[in-house]
Amino acid sequence: MNLLPQRFIFRFGFASQTSTFKGNYPCSIPSHGRRKFSATTFSLATPKSGEELLLVVGGGAAGIYGAIRAKTLAPTLKVVVIEKAKPLSKVKISGGGRCNVTNGHCPDNKILAEQYPRGHKEFKGSFFHTHGPKDTMSWFSDHGVVLKIEEDGRVFPASDNSSTIIDCLMSEAKRSGVLLQTGKVVTSASSTADGKFAIKLEKRSLDYVEHVEADYLLIASGSSKQGYNLATELGHSILEPVPSLFTFKIDDLKLAELSGVTFPKVKAKLQLEGIQKKIPQLTQVGPMLVTHWGLSGPVVLRLSAWGARYLSSSDYKGTLCVDFTPDLHIEDLKSALTRHKSQFLRQKVLNSYPSELAVVKRFWKYILDREGICGDMLWSSISNNLLISVAALLKDCAFSVKGKGQFKDEFVTAGGVPLSEIYLDTMGSRIHPHLYFAGEVLNVDGITGGFNFQNAWTGGYIAGTSIGNLAVHERIYQ
Repeated sequence: MNLLPQRFIFRFGFASQTSTFKGNYPCSIPSHGRRKFSATTFSLATPKSGEELLLVVGGGAAGIYGAIRAKTLAPTLKVVVIEKAKPLSKVKISGGGRCNVTNGHCPDNKILAEQYPRGHKEFKGSFFHTHGPKDTMSWFSDHGVVLKIEEDGRVFPASDNSSTIIDCLMSEAKRSGVLLQTGKVVTSASSTADGKFAIKLEKRSLDYVEHVEADYLLIASGSSKQGYNLATELGHSILEPVPSLFTFKIDDLKLAELSGVTFPKVKAKLQLEGIQKKIPQLTQVGPMLVTHWGLSGPVVLRLSAWGARYLSSSDYKGTLCVDFTPDLHIEDLKSALTRHKSQFLRQKVLNSYPSELAVVKRFWKYILDREGICGDMLWSSISNNLLISVAALLKDCAFSVKGKGQFKDEFVTAGGVPLSEIYLDTMGSRIHPHLYFAGEVLNVDGITGGFNFQNAWTGGYIAGTSIGNLAVHERIYQ
């Protein structure tokens, strides 16, 4: 049989093409030394007598983590992950190649839930109690990864290399017996008369089609249309995906000249036409960065996440009002400017300004220009009304948002399978038995800081636990 071309090898309606996965990732797990993955060849077809199959769609964080958990609990369960590209590719590029594993500054699960624009209400229950950031950190630590928590709460491997996380996951997947097939796409799924899943896989580079019957199906395909299509085929609805976590394009040439200037703490409010109700999350406090196309930084990214759907419907146009001195009351700011004027009457306005402002000279010039104040003027020539205007601008500086930029370290969407259609305590479908979801295929997204990966770890863990326990139970009573 092995002498026949691959596309003609079929048994009992199932293609028996074998697939090879080569995983030569350089290991950087300190306590285990260096490992290499040898090529693994296996077939989805002709399962052993009584052997059940879990098919995982997507070899990302949620899929691999869930597969490992299911296989750990049910060693006799055949677990196969199907990934159309490279496994854990998003893990590799996240955090600038360092991988922001989770966030270590949210011990309270209710506070943790508030970091999810989509999911903050639902996640206040048992979701993170089952497997939260501490559990994630413990899991990686127990598997040889040394982690560190940075000042802002972001958790990274001590190696500052995402390959450490990839190595750990792939080593554990191989050790536990999880099988991985790459270069294939699950193109359709339907239920069979006996409650199983009829799965169609394609390897388009070979014009090859494979049909598989699975007992359990875990869709963890991220924001790929592949997962949305499969969910729809199995009776689920999809909330239209829109971008989340992006920067703001600002049409202001003088602001562009400040590219690279950072502000440790600002208070920013996003105003959008047609939104009458007050949305507290559209006001955020935190660091901000000026880029050559506009504004970025944590405060802007959080606003983009909370305002993702509103911004999409408004064609990414609105007004961003920034308070550059959030810790100073307007009256205190006016007093600081007045005192500075009285002390430096003979100095040029551009060359000195109150230290309370905590801004750089380039930005001070920008403020003066916006108020039409020549930097060569002396402080003695600045009227009290001008001082009031400068103070007002520093407290409420409006920028016209003309569009969205990209946040290169994150590719996050709002939208997907509604959380109302799954059981969060099992990640199982409310519509179809033995169907599970985890990760970004669901209508869940977090702000920047490790929260999107934590959703993947938690969802994958819960789904894997549910499937593993169910497989063990059903095997006992067979």
